[in-house]
Amino acid sequence: MIDHEALRARYNPDGSKLRTAQKELVNILLDLDAICKEHNIQWWLSSGTLLGAARHKGFIPWDDDIDIVMLRKDYKRLEKILHKMDSDKYVYQSMRSDIEYVNTFGKFRKREGEVKITGGRYRYLNFKGQFIDIFCIEKTNYLAARLARVVYMNTQYPTIKVKCNWLRHTLIRLVEVLCLGVINPILRLVGLINPKGEYHYTMGTGWAHHTFYMKHTFPLSTATFEGHTFPVPNDMDAYLTNVYGDWRTLPDDEDIKRCVHSEEYIEEIYGKHE
Repeated sequence: MIDHEALRARYNPDGSKLRTAQKELVNILLDLDAICKEHNIQWWLSSGTLLGAARHKGFIPWDDDIDIVMLRKDYKRLEKILHKMDSDKYVYQSMRSDIEYVNTFGKFRKREGEVKITGGRYRYLNFKGQFIDIFCIEKTNYLAARLARVVYMNTQYPTIKVKCNWLRHTLIRLVEVLCLGVINPILRLVGLINPKGEYHYTMGTGWAHHTFYMKHTFPLSTATFEGHTFPVPNDMDAYLTNVYGDWRTLPDDEDIKRCVHSEEYIEEIYGKHE
């Protein structure tokens, strides 16, 4: 039996930086949901956010981001809409809008504010406010998804060590052309060997062990998350069990610490000297 009140007191009590950020993230998600509804774009909660909805009816107490996912056709439509969006509040962060942003998925992000996270490339980003991760899935097998990430990560990572801006930017774009324009199309052919009908995050994203099956996903259902109703896969248990195993059991504190992305939340929960 999970003691939700004890978890809240330990990790994200009301008034804490983390809890304040979580409430802000919900408001961002509501705004993004409104855009998707307006344009008839299907999406659903994924990864740790879905786990939080299933196990806690809200955030995993120590979680500091929100993940959503959609099919490739909807993702492409949403990208066009968000890139054209005229907003003083939000920006769609992608390879197109921020050259230092090298992820193959986008972020629906607040223009103002700053979320301090670990990682050397962070200091170069144009936008650093609170965000929603928007993931795209495509039909492919585990091998293709895994290879795409390994190749992209190992070729893109060294660019962060280049201090000259124009040279770093040039190398970033060359890697993107090589991996996304040449290697990934080849790996998509490998992904056609897919007798189980697997879907994975789009090429180069990573987390290849996250496997999606349409029979477990559609038609979408709904679940409560932080007092609001959001779309989820029709068989949450099948997805969560595939990704996390015994997802109903809480991890130990050391595993939890590794899950927190932001340095300031780590300090808030564990203290500066731990």
